[in-house]
Order: sequence, then C-alpha cells, then structure tokens
Amino acid sequence: MRRFPAAIAFGAFAVACAALPATPLPSQFAGLPEAKVEVLTESGTHRFRVWIAADDASREQGLMDVRELPHDRGMLFLFERPEQVGFWMKDTPLSLDLLFIATDGRITNIARGTQPYSVAPIMSAGPVIGVLEVVAGTADRLGIVAGNRVRHPAFGSGQQ
Repeated sequence: MRRFPAAIAFGAFAVACAALPATPLPSQFAGLPEAKVEVLTESGTHRFRVWIAADDASREQGLMDVRELPHDRGMLFLFERPEQVGFWMKDTPLSLDLLFIATDGRITNIARGTQPYSVAPIMSAGPVIGVLEVVAGTADRLGIVAGNRVRHPAFGSGQQ
C-alpha cells in the first residue's frame, strides 16, 4: 500500500468536503441500496428516497447516530417474511415516525414522534414485511394514517 504525504491527503480531504452538500447525508449508508417509495394518502402521493436495510447488519445499524435527515429521505427496513417486529431508539438522536407495512403495502400502524435514545420497545400491531422510518412529524404533516398504502416492489405494489 502506498502512502500519500499528509499535505496531499489533507488537500484532497478539503476539496472533498467543499463539494459536500450543506447537510451531508450519513456516510454509513454509502454501501446501502437506495430506492423510491411512495405513500398514497387522501391528500395525494408522497415520495421518499430511502436507504434499504434488508440484512441483519443494516437493520441493526438503522438510523443510529443520524442527527439530521431531509424530509424527503428515510430508511426502509425489509424482512424476509411477515413477522411481528420491534424497534428501539437506542443510539438514535433523531425523533422518527415508524410506518409498519404489511405484505400488500398497507400501513398497519404508525409510531409517531419516537423518543430519541429510548430502549422502550416500539412494536408492530401484527406481522409486517417492512417498516418505513421518516423524520418525526411527517405522518401528521402529510396526513399518513393506518390503512394508507406504500408503493414499492417489496410489497408487490409498484416500481422502485
């Protein structure tokens, strides 16, 4: 392995930082696939760009240590088969809304405005195949309620 002189490395780092957006997106998601998700409500169709957490490691990491998230971003947790799932907010400083999603894309229940750093379990109301995490207040702001649909190929309900 070849080492770069410190001045060159620092210069490259400074240039890279200058090119970053004002609110940088979390670097721990660089290797995760991304997708588009739509939530269909009475007020219309609401689109989100999400990171996909579909394996044990990415589901365990979740949105840990994330302090800011744009309102149109989120994380979609996908499971191999429908099951009752539980989440917690340990190591998560950002309050979130969790939308629990059945195999047909129907939202079964919503945990609104979760408590940062809490280890209290946040449970699905029954078996789900996915959970969409978005910034707290999003469900209220957009009128998202249980029974609304989420469109994504994992739910057999739309395009990626």
